[in-house]
Amino acid sequence: MHIGLLTGGGDAPGLNAVIRSITIRGKKNDHRITGFLRGWKGVIENDSIDLDIDRVRDIHMEGGTILLSSRTNPFKVEKGLEGIKKTFIDAKLDCLVAMGGEDTLGVASRLNAEGLSVIGVPKTIDNDLNATDFTFGFDTAVNYVMKALDMLHTTARSHERIIVVEIMGRHAGWMALHGGIAGGAHVILIPEVEFNTDEVCELLKKRYSEGNRYAIVAVAEGAIDPKLQRHVMHSAEKDSFGHVQLGTGIGIGEVLKNEIADRTDLETRHVVLGHVQRGGSPTAFDRVLGTRLGVKAVEMAEQGLFGKMAALRGTEIIAVDIKEAIGTLKTIPIEQYEAAKLFFG
Repeated sequence: MHIGLLTGGGDAPGLNAVIRSITIRGKKNDHRITGFLRGWKGVIENDSIDLDIDRVRDIHMEGGTILLSSRTNPFKVEKGLEGIKKTFIDAKLDCLVAMGGEDTLGVASRLNAEGLSVIGVPKTIDNDLNATDFTFGFDTAVNYVMKALDMLHTTARSHERIIVVEIMGRHAGWMALHGGIAGGAHVILIPEVEFNTDEVCELLKKRYSEGNRYAIVAVAEGAIDPKLQRHVMHSAEKDSFGHVQLGTGIGIGEVLKNEIADRTDLETRHVVLGHVQRGGSPTAFDRVLGTRLGVKAVEMAEQGLFGKMAALRGTEIIAVDIKEAIGTLKTIPIEQYEAAKLFFG
């Protein structure tokens, strides 16, 4: 078989583990493996490299993706679909493995409906994809968040400050919740549950009055206090999938820091963790998960399981319909957030 692969959307630790796994598993069965560069852009333009065992040796230890990435939407590019179909014919591809989040997999699903043989591998540090228990990259990112909060505890305590920490999570607060619990945040704010800044301030003042004169507030970048939204200013630019570019302008972390300082008269700072959350070497969990997903993707190609995605369910890697993963984001169940609130203050 001739198997193509691409990495689309934001990078995530573990992508190289998947690339390595597909290549090695494929070469063991004499398949040809081609990596397309810069996501869907590379498939449209037939810009690719041949992958062999020597090229991928030990890359599972590295973050990022050797295939590079972009947020290209083929259905927003002039003749993008025609370019992809032409590449399938010219390269004599038997199938294409798309590694990405909801946007990348959404394109994969549409291409499969167009008659192209496509397989998905779930990837997002936000862990907000349905149909899989965990996505690779999440464990690495949330461990970074935990370590950052660990370190911020010492400076917050030393200066008797409140530190507001803005964490990635546009629509789902998995990173803020898990990182906040592990890193001992005293307040955790997530997109799934609107918050009231006055209530946050009262909780913080109570904490100080009881002699605990410092606090860490973990806030997902998409968390909302409806009364503060007019102060949150992001770039007006959108990517090709229609998403506002968070991380530019004035985010919720800075706005919340200003409000807490004004309403409590307590010294308050804010930190935006930003892109460092998705960088660096993947954890053992993400290396192993990426490896297992890559092996499964090649098995699925050999079995003709197109239009499906490799997914983690419990301890098993199984094939599920790509459509199960897209359309509705996996958000935090309210009972999990209620459990976290037991440790606020």
